[in-house]
Amino acid sequence: MRILIADDDAVTRQLVQMLLVKWKYDVTAVDNGTDAHACLVDQDGPSLAILDWMMPGLDGPDVCKKVRASNPKRPLYLILLTTLEKKDNIIQGLESGADDYLAKPFDPGELRARVRAGERVVNLESDLRQHVRELEDALAHVKQLQGLLPICSYCKKIRDDQDYWHSVDQYIAKETNVRFSHGICPTCYDEIIVPQLENADAEAERK
Repeated sequence: MRILIADDDAVTRQLVQMLLVKWKYDVTAVDNGTDAHACLVDQDGPSLAILDWMMPGLDGPDVCKKVRASNPKRPLYLILLTTLEKKDNIIQGLESGADDYLAKPFDPGELRARVRAGERVVNLESDLRQHVRELEDALAHVKQLQGLLPICSYCKKIRDDQDYWHSVDQYIAKETNVRFSHGICPTCYDEIIVPQLENADAEAERK
């Protein structure tokens, strides 16, 4: 997990960085909101950020707003670090696009717990996005099956892209996750099975 720290206070920035490195995180540290924004909108940027509320350039809430507006293609979890603890400030920070906040001076144990919570959310969202991509790929494949298929006019076998012929059930089972259970429809029963039974009975009577 890569984590960004953005804080213009060198002591706080170095303390947070030291703790995160100790906890085995890959850390990038900047001292202003402009650099923090540039780092987060980069397609290879960190997925979790700890942002000071008041910084040169862009403040923490502004960074959150601009990053969310850019609609990043990866999960992002944003934590605001602030001395402002009034309910209105907290609401303002969360409405700007932050996922969580941490009050200064912070407790290292609380910082670690909130970072781990953010890491779990990022991992869950990453897994969800992967499942969505797999589902979209599967649906795209199914849509391809809805197109024109070469099928034999007599035996009804389907030709695949390698020029091999398969029965309809074999072809669909091969190209999708569908499995078949075979039965007999009423029409086939009346037109095929009943005559076969009648013929069998007539043959038995002749014997």
